[in-house]
Amino acid sequence: MAQVVSSSTKFAQATRSSAAVRSSRSAKIAPRCAANQNAAPQPSRREALNLALFAAASFSPLVATPAALAKGRGGFVPVNDQQDAYQFLYPFGWQEVSVDGLDVVYKDVIEPLEAVSVSMVPSDKKDILEYGEAKEVAFTLADKVMTAPTQEVTLVNAAERMQDGRRYIDFEFLAKSKGYTKHALASVTIANGKLYTLETGSNERRWSKMQDKVKQVVKSFVVSDRY
Repeated sequence: MAQVVSSSTKFAQATRSSAAVRSSRSAKIAPRCAANQNAAPQPSRREALNLALFAAASFSPLVATPAALAKGRGGFVPVNDQQDAYQFLYPFGWQEVSVDGLDVVYKDVIEPLEAVSVSMVPSDKKDILEYGEAKEVAFTLADKVMTAPTQEVTLVNAAERMQDGRRYIDFEFLAKSKGYTKHALASVTIANGKLYTLETGSNERRWSKMQDKVKQVVKSFVVSDRY
């Protein structure tokens, strides 16, 4: 067990270190951005993709809107990131927002805890269990990476899921803060030299209403090999 704890500790440290590198890079980029503030801003990859989809929709009535996509999927909208090789569903009505350190985020505009995010950090592992047993990996991520030090974390459950030959760890946890408790679900896996993490959830007071939706989000999370 000592070896498992040590591996999980290194796991959390590596994940936090990657986040720190992203913050450092952002700080270095800021002066250059200020110096070139008069230059025309370049769209991000997602902004360019959205622009292309908007342009296509303007000229073709056959391009499905998010509402049309959701109607055919029980109220969920599909996300398929071919560059980073992952896909999932999110509830119709959630809006995309930009958050530093996360690859993509969709959230409810009224309930801030109702959201889904995907993040990726480099990994030299081939299987998620190389970091430790499912419950150990889940608690380490929930307690050391996904929540603030002031939050009290309780792991509800953790289980392995095999899909298309790839192993995932799906888990559920509570993060108690002063004044509210977040009820969260997450899924992690290893692919393409990276640790992929999807996290979603809601405020505990709305869990009875939201649990079926966010559970579907986690079940829909799939990562493919990049060729």
